[in-house]
Amino acid sequence: MKIKTARFIISNTDLEKCPPPVLPEFAFIGRSNVGKSSLINMLTDQNKLAKISARPGKTQCINHFLINEKWYLVDLPGYGYARNSKEDRDKFESFISEYILTRESLKCLFVLIDSRLKMQKIDKEFISWLGTSQIPFALIFTKTDKLNKKQLKENIALYKEELLKTWDELPQILYSSSLAKLGREDILSYIGDILQ
Repeated sequence: MKIKTARFIISNTDLEKCPPPVLPEFAFIGRSNVGKSSLINMLTDQNKLAKISARPGKTQCINHFLINEKWYLVDLPGYGYARNSKEDRDKFESFISEYILTRESLKCLFVLIDSRLKMQKIDKEFISWLGTSQIPFALIFTKTDKLNKKQLKENIALYKEELLKTWDELPQILYSSSLAKLGREDILSYIGDILQ
């Protein structure tokens, strides 16, 4: 699938102000500083569509981008950023959970994982919650250019091993590097297959 047009539509923390749920939506989420904005810009081939910040936790709203006038790419706030106040974190968790659990047009939630790190407790808990809630999701391992092939293979193997302790089968797993522009075709192809 090719992205010909991508434009910002709305940013908010109120589900009722989101676009009417008539077009398919593909949402992206992950811990702060996982490279979500860079990935969105790489996928859409637009350097400034999603705002990139040196300060983690910058995305604090649900951001809708209309792709090819046919589906929405949704940028969700990162979770687990310690410098946000507990009140802010609770607020984020509330409207993010509401979006994920009730948005009938959500076709897939892409959970971004930093490929350099061992499985983080917060990621494991979030993935487990998605499974319990029966939310369709896929994992995207980011920053794969930061590791050599052996390190990457070992890290992914450990992650899969940890997941299989509680899962009968693994979710779809994809790989990306925004810097090296890796994974774009695979991710867009996966979205295209769901849209068919």
